[in-house]
Amino acid sequence: MNIILLDTNIVSFLYKGDSRAKQYASYLQGQRLAISFMTVAELYQWAAVRRWGAGRKKQLEESLKANYIILAFNIELCQIWREIRAVRRARGKPISPQDAWIAATALQYKLPLVTHNPADFEDIQNLEVITAVS
Repeated sequence: MNIILLDTNIVSFLYKGDSRAKQYASYLQGQRLAISFMTVAELYQWAAVRRWGAGRKKQLEESLKANYIILAFNIELCQIWREIRAVRRARGKPISPQDAWIAATALQYKLPLVTHNPADFEDIQNLEVITAVS
């Protein structure tokens, strides 16, 4: 069993029971699923923006703890993030801070990244991207 890192959009599809989750079932089956601290933050923001109640927020938190390995930040991750942002900016292809954190997490832990938005992660050296988008 290998570990793979999921982008926030994939976690969202799975959590909401979105039909697009089925496109990723074969990639996820038999794998241990990890997420970046940034994905956790994005999902909590999603809940706040949608004004979820305490019960629904608790359900999200329990789902995250039960289903995913949550990878925290550290100094090395910050240095990788810095490089990703600087290189993409220098190439005229800026990357959002959120996507850079997720990419940096994949690189630090040498994990493939499963995403529905592969264009967000183009041209990041040594990043293995898995997607169902053609």
